[in-house]
Amino acid sequence: MVKNINKLVRDNIPNIIKANGQVPYYKKLSDEELQKQLKAKLVEEVNEYLESESIEELADIVEVINAILLNNNFTLDDLEKAREQKVKSNGAFLGKYYLEKIEDKK
Repeated sequence: MVKNINKLVRDNIPNIIKANGQVPYYKKLSDEELQKQLKAKLVEEVNEYLESESIEELADIVEVINAILLNNNFTLDDLEKAREQKVKSNGAFLGKYYLEKIEDKK
């Protein structure tokens, strides 16, 4: 039986499949293909987190973000600087503000 997967997987998955006595069929992606598949993987992992709220799914999200950074020649330091700038200009989420609406002054 052949099971179609058609998604980006972690580096060790082909070896795990082989160890289970199955045959993995895969290809290496170009940087452009990888970028597209990383976006899809990020959506997949976020959806899995929303369903489970598990720390393991948060770890998967961080791993995808790390891969996106690497594929775009950014570092974690670059990401942290961008995060800090956003906090400086717009704040964080510590105040727990939920904006309901905005009304123009008359």
